[in-house]
Amino acid sequence: MVEYGYPLHPYFTEMPGIGKELARTLKPNIAELQNAEAEVAKEVERVKNNGKATEAMNEKGEWTAWQRLEYLVDPGTWCPLHTIYDPLENEEGNTGVIDGLGRIAGKWAIIIASNNKVMAGAWLSGQADNVLRVTDIAKRLHLPLVWVLNCSGAKLMEQERLYPNRRGSGTPFFRHAELQKLGIPIIVGIYGTNPAGGGYHSISPTILIGHKKCNMAVGGAGIVSGMSPKGYIDDEVADALIEQTKAFKATPPGRVEIHHNGTGFIRDVCDTEEEVLDDIKRYMNTLPAYDPQFFRVAEPAEPKFPASDLYSLVPFNQKRTYTMQEVLARLFDNSEHMEFKPDYGPEMYCGLAKIDGFLCGFIANNQGAMAADYPEYADYQGMGGKLYREGLIKMNEFVTFCGRDRIPVVWVQDTTGIDVGDTAEKAEMLGLGMSLIYSIEQSDNPMMTIVLRKGTAAAHYVLGGPQANNNNAFTLGTAATEIYVMHGETAAAASYARRLLKDKEDGKPLDGTIAKMNDIIQQYHDKSRPVYCAKKGLVDEIVDFPKLRNYCKAFVGSYYQNPKSICAVHQMLTPRVIKG
Repeated sequence: MVEYGYPLHPYFTEMPGIGKELARTLKPNIAELQNAEAEVAKEVERVKNNGKATEAMNEKGEWTAWQRLEYLVDPGTWCPLHTIYDPLENEEGNTGVIDGLGRIAGKWAIIIASNNKVMAGAWLSGQADNVLRVTDIAKRLHLPLVWVLNCSGAKLMEQERLYPNRRGSGTPFFRHAELQKLGIPIIVGIYGTNPAGGGYHSISPTILIGHKKCNMAVGGAGIVSGMSPKGYIDDEVADALIEQTKAFKATPPGRVEIHHNGTGFIRDVCDTEEEVLDDIKRYMNTLPAYDPQFFRVAEPAEPKFPASDLYSLVPFNQKRTYTMQEVLARLFDNSEHMEFKPDYGPEMYCGLAKIDGFLCGFIANNQGAMAADYPEYADYQGMGGKLYREGLIKMNEFVTFCGRDRIPVVWVQDTTGIDVGDTAEKAEMLGLGMSLIYSIEQSDNPMMTIVLRKGTAAAHYVLGGPQANNNNAFTLGTAATEIYVMHGETAAAASYARRLLKDKEDGKPLDGTIAKMNDIIQQYHDKSRPVYCAKKGLVDEIVDFPKLRNYCKAFVGSYYQNPKSICAVHQMLTPRVIKG
């Protein structure tokens, strides 16, 4: 008889508990957070409803990208990213693609769909950068990339905003080649007309699946018929274009007959919308992936406490404090953990937890006042959210151990920055902050970040922020998120304190300078809101509080699906260092 179990089970089957039942709900705080979430939801609906009406497309036998994704992705696993990302403020209000992390036929994948409701899925400004951002995740997590393609080429009226440049519209095709070089497959289901950039979208993946009415071509009918103009348009040229367009409309270049029967580029041809997506699922079934049991250290378990508690636990008011461990108790399996050095560097939480039965590292900013004698190098009391010497050393150690043991890391940021002043400089804050950046880079370990509330100053970088391009898979925000180099009032003081002094010494009125300072404060407020952060790409998505754990499960599950390197659980050091 074979007795099945889990590796190093005395460490992980039952870990110490964390958190407690919520004593009371805070209705005003709940309302403020949910109102902020409603603002984000309104922007998401605007993106979904932009362009052609769904009903009109369905009447013509065409599904929208949203409907295709709903059919393709396993129920309950879709974690959208970049939904309202629009860094260049397009008139369309988004970049023309929908992307995220989800499971297809039981396997995690990065999925990108052309938004065929808007200009038949054309390349829009910012789209190349969006594609690079999300394919960064495929690269970091070694995940297959799936395209649901319907791309009519570039928005020609704005070609200078999207076609050229180092991260312009051709860059994703090089990224596709890079992913394939790394052994990461790309599967594409092709719908509609895909000329020029849409053609390279179609041909650059690994597996090409075509709808029977699709085409892909170096150039479309309009390009072919407009190759030899006089340099201007007159009646003669217009009439010639009309006749040539009629011919090409009847038989557009790059049809299925050409690229299935002729070139053989398109591997499969499908009659219906559903069959294309079913074929994607079939190919996903052929891809390598470990059975989850290979890496799980315990049975999956939901937290002991409901995620809805987060609305009461996380204050919308940035000046109020809270207990970070209560937040983490709503994320961890069975609300259990193993904390790393709890009595050292108390401003930082570092520890191991289980997410869906998988081992994961967590690093978070503890909140509230520290002990009167902390930090030990200073004559002032430390406050949670700020980084001090011990906390930076502790994080360096923990990141290094997780890298050695190949344990993915989730960062939960709520930081006001790093300790400053001559005392802090003598305590090596600058060098220790850079040491943490080095430790992250050296770990070669996948990470995700939740900016729970504040992401401030260099602490936003060193706490696994999105600037860690080789490690950070994605960064999430919440309804309470604010991201800025410093608080608005601090920025105003830093910018105008000397001016105030000079005005005062010169006997000038202070009204004008005070007005400019208040303008800065308002700008910092407006440009740090959750919606702004998502539109400009400061975070990859704003997520409702109850859904944060879903993204943690997606991240950790993706990491363990087909990792590039493995440390056997019984050979790990991190749990042994914690347990002693």
